Formats: sequence, structure tokens, C-alpha cells
Amino acid sequence: MNSILDNLANVLQQEHISFEDGLPPVDQWNPELSGDIDIRIDREGRWFHEGSEFQRKPLVKLFSSILKLEGNDYFLVTPVEKWRIQVDIAPFIIHSVRIEKACLVMTTNIGNEVVVDQEHPLWVETDDQQQPLPFINVQRGFKGLLSRNVFYQLVEWANEEPFADSLSGEVVQSLVVKSAGCRFSLGAI
Repeated sequence: MNSILDNLANVLQQEHISFEDGLPPVDQWNPELSGDIDIRIDREGRWFHEGSEFQRKPLVKLFSSILKLEGNDYFLVTPVEKWRIQVDIAPFIIHSVRIEKACLVMTTNIGNEVVVDQEHPLWVETDDQQQPLPFINVQRGFKGLLSRNVFYQLVEWANEEPFADSLSGEVVQSLVVKSAGCRFSLGAI
């Protein structure tokens, strides 16, 4: 492992920061920028360092717990270091979904579960080719991109219903899913 990654892992251990304790208070940590580090999270949620994919899932989970978003930039932060990384679309990918007690429960690529609700809404954007990009708010304002199979599962569960467009306010016939007493549009029909 690269010395910068070793150093980050050592700082986390010294500060007794681990993913098992929940999320560390990265919003309270404001060290100066240490620089850019060659870490990239690709469209599929895979983490790469200098072109090689991370093989240790616990390390990915640990580093994902110290992610911080400022503007459009993503950083790995500790109380004393701050390294900018690259994220292709979203830092988390939703790999599975199930229905439990009238709620959609989604599981991320690092194993966290998120209930789709008012605090963790589901929405759909489009890419440059007008293809749907479905997202959910995972944690700390981070987006999780739904994998294609999860999106198709939601489409299968959806009902055709009138839905008010969030931008225009116009009511259009849409594919709608429900979770935790809220309605979410997967797109106009």
C-alpha cells in the first residue's frame, strides 16, 4: 500500500476511528488541504488507487466513513489530513433493494442499509444521452447511484399514477413507488 494510504490508516487507528463505531464527525474536521491523492471511485462503486482496485473491503468501508463533500469535490479527511479524491458519479452504489414493512430498504456497495423516506429520498436525473440516473440520499448528503438491476426492480414494482413535476409543478402520469409513507417518481410515462 502507498505511504499516504498507510499514513491515513495510521491516523485513523491513533484517533480510534473505525467504521464499527458509526460515522466519525468529519463535518467538524477542517484541516488544510494535504493535496490530491490518486484514488478514484468509478461508476460501479469500485475504489481504485493508482489504477489498482482496492481488494480489502474493510479498508473501503473505513475510508468511505471519512469521506467529506465540499462543493463538488470529495475528500478523505482525518482531524489532521485532507486528501482530494475523484468520484465518477456517486461515492455509493445501491446493489440491492427489498420491501420491508411498506418501506424500500436499499443496500449499498459497502453493506449499509438505507430506508427510502423523506430524509433519504429517491430521485431520477438524466445523463448526457438522456439515460436515467436514479439516486438516493445515502448519508451526509452523499448520493448513491442505483444499479441497473435495482432500478429495473423498482420499475417492476411501480404503479402508474399522477405525480407533480418538482420543477414545473405540472401533474404528469408517472411511474411511482412508495416507501415510508412517501411517493417517489421514477419518471414520466
